[in-house]
Amino acid sequence: MHESNESCAPERRHLADVVVRFAGDSGDGMQLAGGQFALASALQGNDLATFPDYPAEIRAPAGTIYGVSGFQVRFAEHEVRTPGDRPDVLVAMNPAALKASLPDMLPGALLVVNTGGFTRANLEKAGYAQNPLEDGSLEGYRVFPVDITRGALEAARPFGLGAKDAQRTKNMFALGLLLWLFDRPLQPVIEGIERRFGRKKPEIAQANVAVLRAGWAYGETAELPQGVEPACVPAARLEPGEYRALSGNEALAWGLTTAARQAGLPLVYGSYPITPASPLLHHLAALRTFGVTTVQAEDEIAAVGVALGASYGGALGVTGTSGPGLDLKAETIGLAVAAELPMVIVDVQRGGPSTGLPTKTEQSDLLQALWGRHGESPLPVLAARSPADCFWAAFEAVRVAIESMTPVVLLSDGAIANGAEPWRIPDLDDLPAVPGRGPVDPEGFSVMARDPKTLARPWAVPGTPGLEHRLGGLERDARTGVISYDPENHRRMTELRAEKVRRVADRLPEAALDEGEAPGELLLVGWGSTYGALRQATLQAIERGWKVAHLHLRWLNPLPRGLEALLRRFEHVVVAELNGGQLWRLLRSEFLVPAERLDKVAGQPLHVGEVFSAIETRLGGARGESSRTTAAGA
Repeated sequence: MHESNESCAPERRHLADVVVRFAGDSGDGMQLAGGQFALASALQGNDLATFPDYPAEIRAPAGTIYGVSGFQVRFAEHEVRTPGDRPDVLVAMNPAALKASLPDMLPGALLVVNTGGFTRANLEKAGYAQNPLEDGSLEGYRVFPVDITRGALEAARPFGLGAKDAQRTKNMFALGLLLWLFDRPLQPVIEGIERRFGRKKPEIAQANVAVLRAGWAYGETAELPQGVEPACVPAARLEPGEYRALSGNEALAWGLTTAARQAGLPLVYGSYPITPASPLLHHLAALRTFGVTTVQAEDEIAAVGVALGASYGGALGVTGTSGPGLDLKAETIGLAVAAELPMVIVDVQRGGPSTGLPTKTEQSDLLQALWGRHGESPLPVLAARSPADCFWAAFEAVRVAIESMTPVVLLSDGAIANGAEPWRIPDLDDLPAVPGRGPVDPEGFSVMARDPKTLARPWAVPGTPGLEHRLGGLERDARTGVISYDPENHRRMTELRAEKVRRVADRLPEAALDEGEAPGELLLVGWGSTYGALRQATLQAIERGWKVAHLHLRWLNPLPRGLEALLRRFEHVVVAELNGGQLWRLLRSEFLVPAERLDKVAGQPLHVGEVFSAIETRLGGARGESSRTTAAGA
């Protein structure tokens, strides 16, 4: 936690930046509590970033380490780009939650511990021989013991809930206490509870509100342990405008829909449920009044077939999945390349291989997205860098797909999809234009006619008089469009499809640094969700006086113009990503630059401290300098 110079209530300690983690069993409602705390912080005017982290099993064994569900939120009076490396505050609902999170906590962190969950059985499940609240092992932390279970049950008793429903209110007691501790407003949370339960289960709503207020009241009336004091984080100085907290999957849905509306096209989304992409289907289904049709297909192959068929029929076809589903969609995506139809494929990446780590984050689908199809079947690939950025990444994917008449892969990942941050709502009049189908003149129509700039063929809708044509997966004559087995024609068509993708770069900005200046000592290169950690570490290195810069790639295929020249202006190039070095391999093979790797394959986001340590190893050690790396945002 960092002291703030801004004024809050005089009786409260003023802080600039706080990282809080809620942790408990997967049935303890930690995701809901954390999400509501983030919402209250956003309404308080703070900038924030969140990181939900939960087990893959639908209901992992209660009380076990691998059943712990966590929700981390960082809120601050300044710009926030990561959910924080190490929490300042932990809400631990049981021993397993404490044990799983303790290695991540900062020295001296505040531990709000539910003593009601520290039963002998739960201690044994978590692997504790002794109760850590009693054996002195937590002396390096500020411990705030609270019987959250008892407080929740007592507050819920008047509403006649069953034992199971009453137990489920524990998260609201913990939330109320944390809202009081950091001066967050109660009313938005109360309104959310009433919207969620008020109509169908009024007694549930009333009990949860009562428990929430009881948690707040406990903070006001309890004798706080030494070192525990109420705090306040002032509002951030954000760019003027209207904001709302937005998750990555929500932003994708809104971006896709808005771009389709700008193009004047209906959007058809074909999908099969798969973690962590499933919420995208839910969000798009709620937008049907904006021309969105959603189809939950029987499998991944059918889902991409729905999207491709929609594009063939003149709509914007979109499909979403994660890595295992992208495998299954590969053949149909190849058909879209051959048929030259616009389609957007959203891949919300997760840990692999196989079922792997379905609720954890990774960036290991890059090479699959680039080349994971049979034959020479290139297509454009881009990546979102944050939850809010998903809106603009989706917008750009739609634009390029239609302009170039090609399928486009848009990469997100679990951390982006489930995380949230404030999003400045754009003015609709300021949105960039997106091309529609455009008129096709039947006079002299040829399905193989090319736009001289983009090489896109005409988008001829079936059933339009005068636009009759054949289309399929067999190779076509480059002039007439009829099936052709001529070797020279196949070479020509292969080169044409590749050139069409390459020309996308001509309509994109040249490679440019996100932070720092060139030439320099070290360049950090990244893509996707590593953006926040790389940016923050770069700024810390610049403050140290090192000539460090950060370059974050939006487009992975085609790579931006001027990239090679920019890479060669630095003594060291370090490629950071959440995989085994996939972008690193791509850059080395493409440009023969001596890039170095900074990989992390742990199912967790990249931390600022990890990046800064890599910079320090390469630059600080050479100068005989050293420092103690601090937590992200600390």
